[in-house]
Amino acid sequence: MAKTSNKSVKAKLVLLGDMGTGKTSLVLRFVKGQFYEFQESTIGAAFFTQVLSLNEATIKFDIWDTAGQERYHSLAPMYYRGAAAAIVVYDITSMESFVKAKKWVRELQRQGNPILVTVLVANKADLETKRQVENEVGEQYAKDNRLFFFETSAKTAQNVNELFYEIAKKLEKASPSRPGGMKLHRRSQEGGRRVFCCSS
Repeated sequence: MAKTSNKSVKAKLVLLGDMGTGKTSLVLRFVKGQFYEFQESTIGAAFFTQVLSLNEATIKFDIWDTAGQERYHSLAPMYYRGAAAAIVVYDITSMESFVKAKKWVRELQRQGNPILVTVLVANKADLETKRQVENEVGEQYAKDNRLFFFETSAKTAQNVNELFYEIAKKLEKASPSRPGGMKLHRRSQEGGRRVFCCSS
């Protein structure tokens, strides 16, 4: 019962998805509790950090919010390489953004990283009357591709914190240092991926 020292996990998290799906709005809602009705498009990528404290771990997120415009697509691997988690976002009012999200999922799968925590996020749930992508469709696609699935609204904050806490919990489970066991991996947590080598 003497669990005194919490482990600390540093995790790179990347957001991918089409332009205008609300990636930046999700991050700003999570990191700063803010929402802007008219959010300027990201150029290249934006960087944020946020720390979440769980019962047995502290997760420090390095968040890369990538630009959705096609001309920045070739830069994306630079941001998702070495990531511990990826959030692929689409807009429930745009079937085209859902098609693009599926392309991002396939691209991540081609990287062949079996321990990447990948979440499919259906954003703009507050625009129900304009919905083009049914919840069940997104959920089924996520299930078929072994992704986690959340429907969110950056505007109303629906499921935003829950999304990031769920990712943090998955990363905590994947990170090795077990109570009572050796903690040889502590230093390597800075380096990103190797911390997951020995999780059962």
